Amino acid sequence: MTDERRMGLGALTDVVGPERVVGIPVGEVTTLAYDSRAASPGALFFAVPGVHVDGHDFAVAAVEAGAIGVVVERELPELPVPQLVVDRARRALADAADAWFGRPSERLTVIGVTGTDGKSTVTALAAELLRAAGRQPGQIGTVFTGVGGLLVPNEERNTTPEALELQQLLARMVVAGNDSVVMEATSHGLALERTRNCRFDIGVVTTVTSEHLEFHGTVENYRAAKARLIEEAPIAVLNADDATFGYFRERARDRVITYGFDADADLRADGLEADAAGTRFRLVAPSWQGRVRIALPGRFNVSNALATLAVGEALGLDLEHSATALRETTGVPGRMQRIEAGQPFSVIVDYAHTEDSLRKVLEVLRPLTRGRLIAVFGSAGERDPTKRGSMGRVAANLADLVIVTDEDPRLEDPRAINEEIADGARSAGADDGKTLWVIDERRDAIGHAIGLAVRGDVVLLAGKGHEASIFYGTEKRPWDEAGVARQALHDAGWTKP
Repeated sequence: MTDERRMGLGALTDVVGPERVVGIPVGEVTTLAYDSRAASPGALFFAVPGVHVDGHDFAVAAVEAGAIGVVVERELPELPVPQLVVDRARRALADAADAWFGRPSERLTVIGVTGTDGKSTVTALAAELLRAAGRQPGQIGTVFTGVGGLLVPNEERNTTPEALELQQLLARMVVAGNDSVVMEATSHGLALERTRNCRFDIGVVTTVTSEHLEFHGTVENYRAAKARLIEEAPIAVLNADDATFGYFRERARDRVITYGFDADADLRADGLEADAAGTRFRLVAPSWQGRVRIALPGRFNVSNALATLAVGEALGLDLEHSATALRETTGVPGRMQRIEAGQPFSVIVDYAHTEDSLRKVLEVLRPLTRGRLIAVFGSAGERDPTKRGSMGRVAANLADLVIVTDEDPRLEDPRAINEEIADGARSAGADDGKTLWVIDERRDAIGHAIGLAVRGDVVLLAGKGHEASIFYGTEKRPWDEAGVARQALHDAGWTKP
């Protein structure tokens, strides 16, 4: 990572605090790198172990590219540069990046949002809330990255960046005049210490079910990773309705603000009125009570709005003004996004990619569907395989027609993944060729769903949402779910803008 900064290798050694040093750490560091391809003369290279590759295998290449030192977890033989031997190279990278970029989080109010579902929506809504209150928030998340006043799509498929890129983003925000940042804090980002030195002021927990067990191993490890956020942040915003509330309440560092539909929550919603255009409810909060409207359907989006308003409560914002600001927001792309081309049925694009999120979206759409509810979805390869069958069962129980298709199969066999999902649907009564289809090619699956749809039906395209790519093997292919849906509608004869 090249910029104008420079630090002495000795000074960075003090920051990293290695267990031992091989060689004499002298010289001027001009850049930090954890990818040997980004190493250049004057670099300090961090040998970070990864899922598929180990940075230690590329240390020689980094030195050949000009690295003047390496940070390693085990001593490497015959390297002609100093080696800083540490317990965890990722932690060392996070500490070095923080120092390199001048500890930027100390000049920002940092709000972290974690949970299985709802992170992107709460992050977007909270940033809107801060802007409405006259703040200048930055934003880091699955869908968007915002620096200064510019919001751009995140096309990296990495919600929480590696520590080096994350600290650089925070530093750019400080320079651009941001006074705060709302960021998604994923379980990976927390467990791998990418978020180390972000110095969270507020930690928000949405819903926590089960996800990414391919990485964490157990649900307990998954929860523990997310708990790191509120163990650090002095203010925790917790979902009183979630089954894991007690777990996170016990681990909160200091002040806790609760939200939910439960009567004991600090901020609670009652009197819900929902339709296809949005939801209205009455907010009861310590600092204000009144009616709130959001242009987002579903009880789960009311929960997301409550989490956002709880952030406002934590910051001492005027909640009546905040509620007015929420009325104007439409959420984020790929979250309950309607695709309109004049067709007499509805097409909805949503990011739901877990059993819980798929159930919630289908439960929202079910009462709004006059005809049949058609669900198109898949499950990602090299991700938690235990959710595949259960997602199939949920879809078969709540939708009328189920179409199983590819969703980032990566290095797994797409048909094998899809059959695991389909078997779950079959176990719940789905009938091949009548209420169940397995169509691996996602574009064809979407076309088939739209071809089946008639007046009053609702077609849900779940799992990809905003994502601009789909992975087959190691190939990253361009993808636009909303665009594919529009093209399928056009091909079916629906062309009205």
